Amino acid sequence: MSEQTVTPGTTTGTPVRPETPPPVLPPEAPEAAPKPPRRVLRAVARWTAAALAFGVLGTGTAFGIASLERTDVPGLATEDDGRWDYPKLALPALPAGSPRPFGAGNPAEIHHADLRDLLLPAPAGAVPDKKLPGGWISTKTFLDAYRQQDRQSVAQLLKDAAPRHIAARGWAMPDGTTSRIYLVRFNSTAFASRMLDDLNVGSSAGTPLDRTDTTEFDDTWGSDNDIENLSSFVFAEQTPFGAEHVRQAYTLAGDTLALVVHERAGKRETDRVPFQQTLILQNQLLA
Repeated sequence: MSEQTVTPGTTTGTPVRPETPPPVLPPEAPEAAPKPPRRVLRAVARWTAAALAFGVLGTGTAFGIASLERTDVPGLATEDDGRWDYPKLALPALPAGSPRPFGAGNPAEIHHADLRDLLLPAPAGAVPDKKLPGGWISTKTFLDAYRQQDRQSVAQLLKDAAPRHIAARGWAMPDGTTSRIYLVRFNSTAFASRMLDDLNVGSSAGTPLDRTDTTEFDDTWGSDNDIENLSSFVFAEQTPFGAEHVRQAYTLAGDTLALVVHERAGKRETDRVPFQQTLILQNQLLA
């Protein structure tokens, strides 16, 4: 099957993947069904309100990346605005007869592609994170993203929501910025929505990530950056912050929940432009 190009750049090969990866949690979902629809509807209403707030407050990014067509999104910087040099991106081939997550014939919004192939590749100059090489990770490794005192409660949420698989990729850049992307695939959109709701993401950044202090909405994220069918919630640490500065975002994409984190030690904030570029390109792969 031919690949669908997402953005121009340097061509890279796609490694052969095993057909069925081992799940990180028991393959069968627990007997308990997702929480009542009313809770999910309440969460959706909260997300809608947040999205409207983004639309009012947002000033957009410096490069207007989301205003371009899907096939025209620039993975390579064309001006000195701080963008990272990403390789050519392409949507992975699907199993024969499987629809795209938001296409006709897929009302459940299921991603049929290998979850690892949906991870954004590292940009030029990046040093790979040996703990997050772009493959499957355990629940415990995912929990390391959160503060020590919150990991037990997040672990219980994961147990209740029963994700099928978790994949992650991380890297470090020459300027000291570290990037981490986690993709968590659930048995249904309802379970993914429930997880986001239980993390209290929407009206706030929710359960704090490790090494974060006061985290608020990033009002530089404009509604023009949103991608159809996806819901993104973007946050940044506010001044004063601690020993490092963290930007983070959650994206709900059908049955998959993405967490994107940029972090840099010291008193200088992480750069906004490459963070938003990373988030938008990752969202493109999930759309």
